[in-house]
Amino acid sequence: MRRAQKAGVVIGLALVMALTMFRASDPQLLTRARETTFDQYQRWAPRAFEDMPVRVIDIDEASLRQFGQWPWPRERLAALVEALSAMGASAIAFDMLFSEPDRLSPRNVVRDVPGIDPMLLRQLPDNDEIFAQSIDGKPVVLGFGVSNEGGYLPPVKAGIAFTGESPVAAPPRIRAATPLRPELEARAAGLGHISLNPGSSSAIVRAIPLFLSEGEQLYPNLALEALRVAQGASTYLLHGAPDAPDIITSVKIGDFVVPTPAAGELWLYVSPDTIGRYVSARHILSAGGASAEIRAAIDGSIVFVGTSAAGLQDIRATALGENVPGVSLHAQSVEQILSGRFLSRPDWADGFEILSIAAMGSLLVVLTIFVSPAIALAAGLLITVCAILASWLAFAYFGLLLDPLAPVVSGTITHFAATSFRFLITDRERRAIRHAFGQYLSPSLLYRVENTRNALRLGGDDRELTVMFVDVRNFTEMSERLAPTAVVGFLNTLLNALSRHVTAYEGTLDKFIGDSIMAFWNAPLNVDNHTRKAVLAALAMRETLARLNAEDAFGFGPEQKVGIGIGIHTGVACVGNMGAETRFNYSAVGDAVNVASRIEATCKVVGFDILVSDETAKALPGYGLLEAGALPLRGKSGRTKLYAVVGDERTGSSKEFADLYLVHEQLIASFHVRAAARRKTIALAKLKAAALGPELEAFYDAISVRSDHFLQSSVNDGDLASRTTDGGHDLHDLERIRRRGPFPHLVDSD
Repeated sequence: MRRAQKAGVVIGLALVMALTMFRASDPQLLTRARETTFDQYQRWAPRAFEDMPVRVIDIDEASLRQFGQWPWPRERLAALVEALSAMGASAIAFDMLFSEPDRLSPRNVVRDVPGIDPMLLRQLPDNDEIFAQSIDGKPVVLGFGVSNEGGYLPPVKAGIAFTGESPVAAPPRIRAATPLRPELEARAAGLGHISLNPGSSSAIVRAIPLFLSEGEQLYPNLALEALRVAQGASTYLLHGAPDAPDIITSVKIGDFVVPTPAAGELWLYVSPDTIGRYVSARHILSAGGASAEIRAAIDGSIVFVGTSAAGLQDIRATALGENVPGVSLHAQSVEQILSGRFLSRPDWADGFEILSIAAMGSLLVVLTIFVSPAIALAAGLLITVCAILASWLAFAYFGLLLDPLAPVVSGTITHFAATSFRFLITDRERRAIRHAFGQYLSPSLLYRVENTRNALRLGGDDRELTVMFVDVRNFTEMSERLAPTAVVGFLNTLLNALSRHVTAYEGTLDKFIGDSIMAFWNAPLNVDNHTRKAVLAALAMRETLARLNAEDAFGFGPEQKVGIGIGIHTGVACVGNMGAETRFNYSAVGDAVNVASRIEATCKVVGFDILVSDETAKALPGYGLLEAGALPLRGKSGRTKLYAVVGDERTGSSKEFADLYLVHEQLIASFHVRAAARRKTIALAKLKAAALGPELEAFYDAISVRSDHFLQSSVNDGDLASRTTDGGHDLHDLERIRRRGPFPHLVDSD
């Protein structure tokens, strides 16, 4: 295992441990995210509303308009109890508090009247007493609220038994309760707390505590008491864990068993709010009595009396995103118990989710560091899909609430961190490789090696290239005079300065051959205008060499100048990796490469530093080119037409070059055999060329020498059979010379 891999594993596992501990601490952020996920599940598949024997007697806006504002006199509530009892309600539960005397009671209304006879006061009706008498002997359950003041705790109307260890410390704590009117407390069949989500900071009611505890006694909630009273049961049976105290696993109420998490809560599996659950209180209290349909709905039902009036502020939010009367949630609790459709957040869920974070994170770290980030990503996506699918199926078919979010998010963070670390290491190694190989390969070749599949296989492809050869003039002579270390220093200075222009103009630096450079364009990547870029690189080399000579960069003194020759040819060559499987070079071979090499060697004969072939010249319209003749190249059967590169398009469009080009064309078109006339034209050309650079002087000197050599060889061979007295030729011979070209000793014979 490499050190970078070890570091990656250590950092990755440390991150996994941190994420695992973060989940184990279960901060509010994760709790809210988990609850939101479970809410979404309920919205996708809510519990269907079933017409069960559970009804809400709603003190709605219509009831308040008919019977007056709230609170109503308790004698009216007594009438409501009498009516519901007569209709056969199995339990009547009030989701409201009766902690204060009824201020609308006649006895209380006149109590403070000055001079009132106490005997008369005692004879006046008391609404609290009327209400107490109405609930006496009837299945009425009253509610009490949780308070932080006082020490009142209501009596428990039912026995509480348990199996296993005592679970009294499992439910949420209650310090005190809102006191009930003594006469009501004594005559109620059941008492239950009406707190829906005590201690919760969320506005959404998701779970209702079935019991509250003060440490020694348990207090059931309103819905549980209503269900107990409706069945006539006298005892709750709580099941706890055999060897673990403070855990409630289920609650048995008569014939019904409610599975619970450790704290004894009922996770609400709500159904959409519907009018079928409600009966308006005005229909129960109507003068003509309730309709047969309402009587049938009440008969045998557990009824909860509460209010939906907005002004009374008993509106709660559900997991479905609905705002409903709080009393309806008590009714839904009983509906859920009767239907047997429960949601359960098992006690092992937290441990399972924490373990899954650790296991999945460790797996992703190993896959990312040792195998491949892509495979790790595929594995992570598969695990994510499986986790979400398993969580949804567990909810839909078994009512289990398992959080897929924490493992998925933790796995995503782990994969991103491990992948980022691996790419940082890979990038560092790649930069090191680039730095090492950048001394030998062009950036374009490095790009090809990095991004092309099988880029390092042996073999090649035929493609059009522009090939350049650069050679130092008189290098052998310089080497004789210099020490070997000085020769190396000279070459490093020169070749480093010249080769930069190859890569700057998108060329591929093939190799250094002693004092020579071989480069080509249009491979390994396609290069637009590759011929022009090769010539521009050559012109930049000319300028760089002139600057180095002017600065005496080689230390040879101001009198000794270094010269180079550059040959460029465009043609088809085979380019690719060549050599052995264990050691090879990216290079080009073929006739185009040979021609470029021979053109470079011909620079000495022509007396010019940059020569290009006719094929290259055709791709350079507007450049400053002068025809140099058709020359025989070593190893070639025919002759190759060459051009001297004076400059780029700016040079080609200048007045100085236009003047020179006109004279040069005259020299080509009317190359007289009279030596005086010929030399006069060459002298004029040299004069015009002076404004364009010193290179052209040697160029025209070479033309003169080559022409003299041709005329002498022609006379010796008897090619000119007839000469005039002034040394000229007859018209027939002059025509033959013109057809041979501007430099007839460099073209094929007729």
